[in-house]
Amino acid sequence: MSYDKNNIFAKILKGEANAEKVYENEHVLCFKDIFPKAKIHVLIIPKNQYSDIYEFSKNSSSKEKESIFSAFERLINIYKIEKSGCRIITNHGIDGRQEVPHLHFHLLAGQDIGRMTNN
Repeated sequence: MSYDKNNIFAKILKGEANAEKVYENEHVLCFKDIFPKAKIHVLIIPKNQYSDIYEFSKNSSSKEKESIFSAFERLINIYKIEKSGCRIITNHGIDGRQEVPHLHFHLLAGQDIGRMTNN
C-alpha cells in the first residue's frame, strides 16, 4: 500500500480535519476514534508519512520507534488501565484489512473486547 498524502490521518496532522487529541509527543499523535469499537478507543499515529508497520519498521528512526512505545505507556497511564489491560493492534495490507494508508495503532480498552479472531 503506497502512502496517500490526502488520507484522513494526513489531513488531521495538517490541521485540515479535526480530531479529539488525547496525547501528543514530538513524533506521535494520539486521538479518539470517531467510530469507537470499545469504551476507550484511541488511534496512535506517527507524525511522519509511513504507510504501514512494515515501512515504519524499515525506515523510521530509533527515536520514532521509541516515541510510539512511549505513547502506549502514556495512554495506559492516562486511562488508568495498567491492571485491567487493553488491546493494541495495527493492520497491514489487504489480508490485514488496512483501510487507511497511514500507519496507525488502535488502543481498545474499558471493557472485555472479546477474542482476537473467530477461530
